[in-house]
Amino acid sequence: MSGAARRDPAVEPLGETALLLRFGEGLDPAINAHVHAAAFAVRAARLPGLIDIVPAYATLALRYEPAAWVDANGVQPWRNLEGAVRAVLAAPPAQASIAPRALEIPVCYGGDFGPDLALLAEHAGLEPGEVIERHTAATYTVAMIGFAPGFPYLFGLDPALRMPRRASPRTHVPAGSVAIGGAQTGIYPSDLPGGWQLIGRTPLALFDARRDPPSLLLPGDRVRFVAIDAASLAVRDSHA
Repeated sequence: MSGAARRDPAVEPLGETALLLRFGEGLDPAINAHVHAAAFAVRAARLPGLIDIVPAYATLALRYEPAAWVDANGVQPWRNLEGAVRAVLAAPPAQASIAPRALEIPVCYGGDFGPDLALLAEHAGLEPGEVIERHTAATYTVAMIGFAPGFPYLFGLDPALRMPRRASPRTHVPAGSVAIGGAQTGIYPSDLPGGWQLIGRTPLALFDARRDPPSLLLPGDRVRFVAIDAASLAVRDSHA
């Protein structure tokens, strides 16, 4: 369920070292776009003591050093930071955001790599090949990174491919598994438990602590999936 986007977000402290900006509720691309625009504006402002900026579906979390926002009047640091952030959002930079990156993700669909593809096709009233065509036809937006380091939650799934999560989650989902859960698609960055419907696998490493940044995909990125065969997956795996 989604709600109207708030240009003037509700603000609340998360403990003593974080601030939460709430732009709305639910899974709504318009609200999520406000979140990413705010993240860009706050990042561009280079506010003192700001440690991390974490966009989610409808919220933006700001981790900060409280000592940077102490004043002589005894105002709580989070209130001072809130005032600075609201001033930034009231007069955002002329360039509202940077151009989103566009990335292609190779995927081998079905078989052992996508054991739920046939079930999803049956659920959608489609042939497996039609599911693949629809899944690769869309351009997705990375709404947020969460659940596990490098796990992208992607907006843009064809409504015909929506399917509830499994009633019983798997205890082991292989790294690189491309999956559908409800109205979203995502990619498991490592071997994890999970309850999404598995439709394929990519050889790309979604998270590598040695990279900068460690996550292959970042909030706001645009993503297209490209179908490859099992032989291509094996070749790519051998060079990963």
